[in-house]
Amino acid sequence: MLAPAVTFANFILAVHILGVVVGLGVVFAFPVLFAVAGRTEPGVIPWLLRARQSVGRYLVNPGLLVVVLAGIYLASDEHQWSDFYVGWGIIAALVIGAIEGSYIVRRAGALAQLAERDLAATAVAAGGRRTSATWSPEYIAALRRFRAAGNVMALIVIVTVFLMATHAGA
Repeated sequence: MLAPAVTFANFILAVHILGVVVGLGVVFAFPVLFAVAGRTEPGVIPWLLRARQSVGRYLVNPGLLVVVLAGIYLASDEHQWSDFYVGWGIIAALVIGAIEGSYIVRRAGALAQLAERDLAATAVAAGGRRTSATWSPEYIAALRRFRAAGNVMALIVIVTVFLMATHAGA
């Protein structure tokens, strides 16, 4: 028996899903990395923050563009512009892009500088670092806001995936 042919729309759907996985997986991965590093190796926190900044610029934002363009094609191809989930998806992508571009990417660099300052101030003679309990109140407050923005993005991604999955099952 011959396998069914893959349509162009199937290909675009795969690209759409890959855009979500590649572009938005970081929303779930970096909080785990920060938690582990904060407990075991606080000295890598500035590097992780700069990496998060670069990932935002080179994966999250381009991934969102792929998601939106592929989603536009799919909504047009399937004549589903009047469906709620299509509008939600576009608004979700815009909100995530706004949070990522205007807050996360910018704040990650500033937070890295604060972390470096705090680490330099708490360096011990043996070259090690003290625990994360020595972070300044300024860093802790900025990190809370940074995490809150990341949590909002994660929540939007989760709700959007559930909306899309619910539609796919319909």
